[in-house]
Amino acid sequence: MKLRLNGNSLRLRLSQSDVATLAERGRVDETISFPNGPLVYSIESASTATIQALFENNRIRVTLPAAEAQRWMMSDEIGLENPNFSPRILIEKDFQCIHRDSEEDTDGFPNPLSKDS
Repeated sequence: MKLRLNGNSLRLRLSQSDVATLAERGRVDETISFPNGPLVYSIESASTATIQALFENNRIRVTLPAAEAQRWMMSDEIGLENPNFSPRILIEKDFQCIHRDSEEDTDGFPNPLSKDS
């Protein structure tokens, strides 16, 4: 899972295995290690009404409504967003890069702009 912060927005990009883990376990966690402690970020399907993010104890926790998460995971829909809250949250399926090969992209979703698609 990739995390991108820009201004007052937060974007999570999930690989195919991240989406499978979210479907199976209801949650995906990642950790970035710093010398003075880790930053953990996670996404989980929950009994919440809207997509939201919280920051507590060096953890960014993004939750999305379970029904919406299920629908998104099983569809060809690329992303979900909650633009009316602070921070703005965007959750996307991560596509393979079509301009270069990268180990980082091997678990990405097939890019719809690729000639092979």
